[in-house]
Amino acid sequence: MDDDTQDEAFADLKSRPLGGWGVAQIGVGTGLAVYGMWVGILQPGFRKVPLRLQVPYIPASRAQVQNVMTLLRGRKGDLVDLGSGDGRIVLEAHQYGFSPAVGYELNPWLVRLARFHAWRAGHHGKVSYRREDLWKVDLTKCKNVTVFLAPSVLSLLQEKLQTELPDDALVVAGRFPFPDWKPCRIEGHGVDRAWAYSVQAQRQHTVNKNDDLTAT
Repeated sequence: MDDDTQDEAFADLKSRPLGGWGVAQIGVGTGLAVYGMWVGILQPGFRKVPLRLQVPYIPASRAQVQNVMTLLRGRKGDLVDLGSGDGRIVLEAHQYGFSPAVGYELNPWLVRLARFHAWRAGHHGKVSYRREDLWKVDLTKCKNVTVFLAPSVLSLLQEKLQTELPDDALVVAGRFPFPDWKPCRIEGHGVDRAWAYSVQAQRQHTVNKNDDLTAT
């Protein structure tokens, strides 16, 4: 991802009006941050997550969710959301017919919030939210993966996804693109933009790149 794209996303995010619900969500996120500081002191396991891999909680907008779903149109089967936050992507995916739809989130408060949203929407027991480190999730059978993560995390996550996912898997990133991958489709503008990536195409691109390096 070039600096202009990243700066554009940050600027758009900073200038976006939050609205009442957005303010409430950020309020929850602030509480979660305070909780995270407390846990970081008292629970050694939490301190094992490097600072650059910690992702601030910023709820996805309705437009961001819709752009992700647009890129997933025509797909079916399971869906995994890595760093699922308040669970809205998983909930929306279930409503679009993806099953099972599972969110992985390390923060226990966000897991509880996601489960509350599912219960309020009448989908309790139909979607799954698990408190688990995304780096330890087995992705070998996943066909559809969504991520709303910081660029510093995406740059490291590329290798795990390319190593574990099957060839016919599709990865959709919201808010920020993968820095070294070439998207097959893009939807939306600014901070609402989402990028779709074919795992098979990424693997072929890596093979071609390695062949070029060998030839030189």
